[in-house]
Amino acid sequence: MKTITSTSNELVKSWKKLDTKKGRKEAGEFLIEGEHLIEEALRYGRVKTILVREGLEHPFLKRNETMIVSQKVLDQLSSTVSKAQMMAVCSIVETNPENRERVVLLDGVQDPGNLGTIVRTAVSFGYDQIVLSKECVDLYNEKVVRSTQGALFAISVVTRDLPEEIKLLKEEGIMVYGTSLHEAVFMKQRKKAEKSALVLGNEGSGVSERVLNECDQNLMIEMDQFESLNVAVAAGIAMYTLRYQ
Repeated sequence: MKTITSTSNELVKSWKKLDTKKGRKEAGEFLIEGEHLIEEALRYGRVKTILVREGLEHPFLKRNETMIVSQKVLDQLSSTVSKAQMMAVCSIVETNPENRERVVLLDGVQDPGNLGTIVRTAVSFGYDQIVLSKECVDLYNEKVVRSTQGALFAISVVTRDLPEEIKLLKEEGIMVYGTSLHEAVFMKQRKKAEKSALVLGNEGSGVSERVLNECDQNLMIEMDQFESLNVAVAAGIAMYTLRYQ
């Protein structure tokens, strides 16, 4: 089993480039940290290399993908404050489900925690795909990956031009709901459909006008007070309602 102890190693240098969106895009790879995330990535066949601290007892010892590295190497690669014990290099893959019935579209969501929570919620409620606009925070940003807790491996996530994607969804017989406080109906008053797509917007400005114009109907969540919710909270309520009510 190969052992790497120097941060000057060429492999380590190439992995360090995965800190940036540009580096991840060019390599088609991203880094994850921790046993749980690695197990989830292995489950979906996304792991290319596992990096484990020398001397550590771990469940990946006999796997061909495993390399032993020094703590210094892990410190160089890790973005977290706590000492990393194990990491993995994973492949970036865009997949498309054979049959889409429930889709979430995100228009410019910027907060990593919000995106991660929405991914986890979509998986929990059985959604088929998440479509990101080009203005969204990078799915493979370390904070996003960590907040998904492995859910990003369990669902198709793609980046597309949203108005064009909405047109395709309509051609597939999918009702597209925008979310807005203007020219909208309460969720319980919506035109119900067996196949549906939900569009959620940026934390500050919401869904852009050009995207809302393509939606079949705009919805808002019934509330006693306040006019808006955190986008991840709103996503959870709306996804549940469209899925089960």
